[in-house]
This record gives sequence, C-alpha cells and structure tokens, in this order.
Amino acid sequence: MKKLINTPETVLAESLDGFAAAHADLVVLGAERKFVRRAVLKPGKVALLSGGGSGHEPLHAGFVGHGMLDAACPGQVFTSPTPDQMMAAAEAVDGGAGVLFIVKNYEGDVMNFDMAREMETGDRLIETVLVDDDVAVEASTYSTGRRGVAGTLVVEKIVGAAAERGDNLAACRELGERVNKATRSMGVALTSCTVPAAGKPTFNLAEDEIELGVGIHGEPGRRRAKMTDADTLAQDMVTAILDDLQTSGQDTAEVLLLVNGFGGTPLMELYVMYHAARARLAARNVRVIRSLVGSYVTSLDMAGCSLTVTGLDGEMAALWDAPVQTPALRWGI
Repeated sequence: MKKLINTPETVLAESLDGFAAAHADLVVLGAERKFVRRAVLKPGKVALLSGGGSGHEPLHAGFVGHGMLDAACPGQVFTSPTPDQMMAAAEAVDGGAGVLFIVKNYEGDVMNFDMAREMETGDRLIETVLVDDDVAVEASTYSTGRRGVAGTLVVEKIVGAAAERGDNLAACRELGERVNKATRSMGVALTSCTVPAAGKPTFNLAEDEIELGVGIHGEPGRRRAKMTDADTLAQDMVTAILDDLQTSGQDTAEVLLLVNGFGGTPLMELYVMYHAARARLAARNVRVIRSLVGSYVTSLDMAGCSLTVTGLDGEMAALWDAPVQTPALRWGI
C-alpha cells in the first residue's frame, strides 16, 4: 500500500487539521475535531448539518460554507460519526431557527443521527431529511433500503440555498424530501478502494472486470461484468436511472446531470462519461439544463464514477444557481 500518510491511526486528525488550516477563511474545526463548522454563522437561519464516514472527501466537510452546510461531522474512514459529535455540532450552529439533519441512508448514520435527535433535551428543533438516491440495489452491506450517494450533494446545495434565503425548518425539510425524490444515482467501479487501516483492497476485480452499481464504500452492486466502453456503461446507467425516475412519476423533462468521480479517475474520463450520458439522456427527450463534473463524493482511491440525475423545476434550478462559497463548490460570489 502506497499512501501519502504518516500512520493509519493519525490520518483523519492530520487531514482535518490540514483542511481547516487551508480553508480558514471559510471553516472552523470544532473542539476535539468533532465537527467542522462555518467560520461565519448567520443568526436566525435554519442550520444544515450533515456528516458521515471519512474517505468520501470533499463530502461532507468540503460543502460547509455559505449556501450549503453549516456544519459537518466526520467519522473515521467509512465509519459513522457518533451522536455526541452531532449534538456538539448542532449546539454550535443553531441560530434559533432549528437544525436540519441531512443523512445518507446507511444504517450507522441513520441510527446515530436518530440517537442524537432523541438525546436533545432542550428546546432545539431538529428535523431530518434522509437521502436514498442509489438505484443500484434495494439493500446493501451498509443499508436497509437504498443507499444515499452523490445525490446528497444536490440535496445539500438546493436546501442550503433555501435556508440561506430564510426558509423555515419545515419548508427546508419538505424541499429536501422533494429533491431527494427527484434524484437518482448509479455508480461503476473499475478498481477497488484501499482503506488505510486495512492496507489492502476492499475487494478484488480482474483486469477485465467492473462492478456495476457499486456503493461508495465498495459494497457490491447489481452485477460484476466485463469491462466495456464509456457509451455502453452510460447507456446501462442512464437507463436504470431514468426508468426508475419515470416509473416513480418524476418529471424528467429538464434535469441536472452530475458526473462524479470516485477519487481515482482522471477528469478527462469523467468528461467522456458526461458526453456519453448527456447523449443518452437526449435520446430519451431529457434536456440537461444544469451540469456538474468532478470528484465530489469519492471512495478513497477507487477508479470509477457515478451518474446522478435530478429532475429540476424552476425553483430548484434557481436554488442550484444561487451563490455558494465552500471549499469544494464556489460560484456566484
């Protein structure tokens, strides 16, 4: 295993220290590294709080800032943060309008965020949006029901803009649920990832094999298949996504297309996948009106990518366009 670390035991702490120092104009690291919060809080605004296991950077800490999250709780690699982290973060960022938890549908995350909510003994209002955008499998190693993957970014961005403009807690929760229902994702792995503490690949793929529908922790997908070209992969993934959206009655006339790298894929290849996916969407009379390409919800050093499609209405498109200033996403400011 070759990694730019000192020890597996210190990698998270040192990464968080480096992250906070590099982006000190935007974020502050909480006591005992329990959370990352916005450097400048906005009183009277609904506070958005998310988190999860590390190894998916820039998710979630990279999306802390104006127009997105107020705080993020980092767990150990691929391990949920603990309820005390969430409680400390909620206390730090609650500006009086309540806190919205944005939670990926993994059993550890769901359990610990629920526990933090139940442990709240004061007057703080807390609501939850559960993200379950992955169409690959209905249940997985880590989840009961669909996994929450790259669609989490879309929920955080759109709801973050709504909170920034002053929407109340109930409205933010309802919007988050609406965005989640309009969002579907699917991934493909070309290689495994290597957890530093394990020191070896999480799973093995032959040189001519891929895992179609892989999870962001390296969980098995729909099937293992032979490697093929980008057009064929895009066709398989877009078909699964659109069939699911349209079967669910979601409007797919105009969409956001997010092509997300898993950490080990060159940007050149991600744009090839974007080109292929956009063409397949057009063939089904789906018009891409917003786009994002890059590595945003990663799986350490895994090679591969995911496609995310969100059906956009006018309000959601405007909220996507709204100014954002975080370490990983910046526009309009």
